[in-house]
Amino acid sequence: MSMNYPPSVRLVEVGPRDGLQNEPQPLPAAVKIELVQRLQAAGLREIEVTSYVSPKWVPQMADNHQVMSGIERRDGVRYSVLTPNLKGFEAALADQPDEIVVFGAASEAFSQKNINCSIAESMDRFAPVVQAALDAGIAVRGAMSCTVGCPYEGEIAPERVEMLAGLMKAIGVQRVDVADTIGVGTPLKVQRAIEATLRHYDIDHISGHFHDTYGQALSNTLAALQLGVWNFQSSVAGLGGCPYAKGATGNVATEDLVYLLHGMGIETGIDLDALVDAGAFISAALGRPTGSRVARALLARRG
Repeated sequence: MSMNYPPSVRLVEVGPRDGLQNEPQPLPAAVKIELVQRLQAAGLREIEVTSYVSPKWVPQMADNHQVMSGIERRDGVRYSVLTPNLKGFEAALADQPDEIVVFGAASEAFSQKNINCSIAESMDRFAPVVQAALDAGIAVRGAMSCTVGCPYEGEIAPERVEMLAGLMKAIGVQRVDVADTIGVGTPLKVQRAIEATLRHYDIDHISGHFHDTYGQALSNTLAALQLGVWNFQSSVAGLGGCPYAKGATGNVATEDLVYLLHGMGIETGIDLDALVDAGAFISAALGRPTGSRVARALLARRG
């Protein structure tokens, strides 16, 4: 049985933003800058750097200007930032991101708990942000959370995902992430969520974002690859979780994803050894072992 897997995959590294935003101890901006430098040196071409949210809500990202102005930008690397509202977007504008990220949930309950408004209201809120970005020549990505399961509503029907993708398309979002925010998805459920999204976006504008809470992230990645998805988000050293979802562990580790892809003969442009070093660097800064199994195995082999 031969599958037509994509010959190459582009990874969006979300560790510096999605990964670090929930850390209890604040990290110095210099450490975050160093992490971004190491990631791009390892060959990552898309990095989600920071977010422009109220420091009251996400103190970890209060140094957004410092980090964005401190990184040494490389040609061919896309630097994205999360902007939850117009105020955040205006603050981000000064730092010239290549792309902004807005977000919505496929679950009404999650939308209410996460951003205190309905899904439809969240899109109304984001519409002017998206328009402002497009007017400024900045790309727009939409993160669709809880596309297979929600901590409050349980399983999410593909119709909800299709609805959310349609709303995102309607406000001008150029590409979307199909995110299993709490890591409960399994391959067929993930495929159904992607197929629902395909009613509004083509395969080149859809990415997979899988958390590994139940150990399914790599299986879910394989299921997405089978549909032709070639954009994925991951987090170096498996950083991150979700503050609104009890027990949700980190994103799939970038190292584990790269090992899988390279083992399948799929190109990523990433140097796995340099990536493992970047993960070891940030794990040491956080004072804990890496969450990547591949990194643990390779570091043990290095002895």
